[in-house]
Amino acid sequence: MDLFSPASFGDLHLTNRIVMAPLTRVRSGDAGVPGELVAEHYRQRAGVGLIVTEGTYPVLESKAFMGQPGIVTDEQVAAWKRVAEGVHERGGQIVMQVMHGGRVTHTEVSGADRVVAPSAIAIDGVTRTPSGKQPYPVPHALTTDEVRQVVQDFVTASKRAVLEAGLDGVELHGANGYLLHEFLAPSSNQRTDEYGGSPEARARLLVEVATAVAEAVGPGRVGVRLSPQHDIQDVVERDADDVTATYDALMDGLAPLGLAYLSVLRADPRDELAQRLRARFGGAYIANSGFGQVTTRQEARDLVSEGLADAVAVGRPVIANPDLADRWERDLPENEPDASTFYGPGAEGYTDYPTYDAA
Repeated sequence: MDLFSPASFGDLHLTNRIVMAPLTRVRSGDAGVPGELVAEHYRQRAGVGLIVTEGTYPVLESKAFMGQPGIVTDEQVAAWKRVAEGVHERGGQIVMQVMHGGRVTHTEVSGADRVVAPSAIAIDGVTRTPSGKQPYPVPHALTTDEVRQVVQDFVTASKRAVLEAGLDGVELHGANGYLLHEFLAPSSNQRTDEYGGSPEARARLLVEVATAVAEAVGPGRVGVRLSPQHDIQDVVERDADDVTATYDALMDGLAPLGLAYLSVLRADPRDELAQRLRARFGGAYIANSGFGQVTTRQEARDLVSEGLADAVAVGRPVIANPDLADRWERDLPENEPDASTFYGPGAEGYTDYPTYDAA
C-alpha cells in the first residue's frame, strides 16, 4: 500500500490515505452553528482522503466547549449540510465526529442544568466558562435508563448528520476522556449495574452505541475513535491487564458489526497494544500518533507502506496546509502552524493559510 493510493473503508471512498484528524477549533459561536467560515475551512481541506470533523455535540448537556458545533437543532443541521456540500463539490469525503463531553464540561458552558458521567466523580481541575475558570462540577451519575437514552442520543445525532445533513458518515468519539471513554475506565466508571464492574460491562455502552448507530445509518458509514492509556482528563488506564481485557472485550463487540474503520490515538502506532487492537478489530485501521508529536510525511508513508495502518490521521500539518495531500505527494515544503491561533473566533490561523501554488 502507498499513502497516496485510493482506499475504500466500508461506504467511504478515499482518494488517498491521509485523514484530517478531528480538531477542536471553537469557531461555531454560542449557538453551535458552523457558519460560512467553518464551511470554507473544511472545503479548503477536501484534498485529503477523509475529513473527520471536530467533535460535535449530540445533545445540549454534552457540549464541552464554548464555540463547539452541535447537531441538535434544525439550524445546525442546515449549516452542516452546507459544509458537506462544499467538501463534496471539491471531491472530498467528510464524516462527523459525534462527541458526548460527559463530565468534561460545566453548566455555564453547555447551558444545560446538569453535567453527567458514569459515576459521580469530578475531574480534578478547572475549565473555561463564560465567567472565567471554574472547577469541574461533580457530575450526575447516569441511571441505567439514562445510559440507554445516551444510545438513542447518538443514533438521533448520527441520523441528522448522515440522512439530513448529507455527511458521508460518523465517527463515534470513544477517546480523550469524554463520556464513552469515561465508561471504559475504572478510574471514572465505578458503577455496579450492567454498564460497570467488569471489563465487558464497561465496554458495553460503546458497543451498544456502535451497534445502534450502524443499524441506523449503515455500518459502512460508522467509525470509532479510541485512545487507550492516553490518561487525559482524569480518565486513567494504568493497569495493563485491565486495559487489555477491556479493549479486547470492546474489539470483540465491534468486530462483527462491519464498521467502516477504527481510529486509534497512540503515541507509538507500532506498539503491541495498537497492533493488537488492529488485528482484533479486523477492519480498516487509521493510526494517529497524536498529541505528543507532529506526524510527519515520512512517518505517515512508513506506517502505510509497512502495513501497520490503512491510513494515517494528521492534525497540525492539515491546520497549516489546506493542500497537505498535494504537498506530501509532491514532497513540497510545508507552512508552519501557529499555535496561538488554533482557538479563536476568526479567520486568522483558520482559513488564511496559503496553498503552495498560491504562495
